[in-house]
Amino acid sequence: MILFRALAVGLVGLVLTGCGGFLGEVARPLDAYELRAPTDMPQAGRTLGRSLVIDMPETTGGLGTDRIMIRPTPLEALYLPRARWTDEAQVMLRALMLRSFEDTNALRHVGRRALPGGFSDFTLVSELTDFQAELRPDDDSVITRVRMTARLVRDEDGAVLASRTFQTTAPAEDDETLSIVTALNSATQEMLREMVPWALGRMGVQVGS
Repeated sequence: MILFRALAVGLVGLVLTGCGGFLGEVARPLDAYELRAPTDMPQAGRTLGRSLVIDMPETTGGLGTDRIMIRPTPLEALYLPRARWTDEAQVMLRALMLRSFEDTNALRHVGRRALPGGFSDFTLVSELTDFQAELRPDDDSVITRVRMTARLVRDEDGAVLASRTFQTTAPAEDDETLSIVTALNSATQEMLREMVPWALGRMGVQVGS
């Protein structure tokens, strides 16, 4: 596959061309990409007086960056050349989570912190463990994977009310950067469509289509 095989060759080429070639590559701006929240989130029949704080997702490995990860094999982690996210992955995903909860119109307040002078009813704590493109060795196709574990905490006593791991995948049409980003966008939106109703249900808020 052209993209994945070219990465290692490109890195070697930078070294062989010397400092001038390396500095020229560093100076070249990276194309920036961002994901979008789903536009079809289920709606609550009415807004209830509950509030939710969404903590910054924790990350593992090399995910805590604005670079777009690819895995040519399960034991390799590289980044797409000349491409990045508009923000670090965990920052971007928290913004998408906030927007998705807000769009249900189910809660009095959703934010990064509690309202001034008050307390939140619940906090959503999460860990991002997969957020990358992967090369399938059988047919050289590309699949994207998003995996996040979420825990809903009741702020009154710190009790963990529920915990669940969400994992979604989406195939990329080819190995071009835009195709990979588009597939990651689809996988992320599907994960949010599963996570948001689950969390709201554990808070006693029912949403419908």
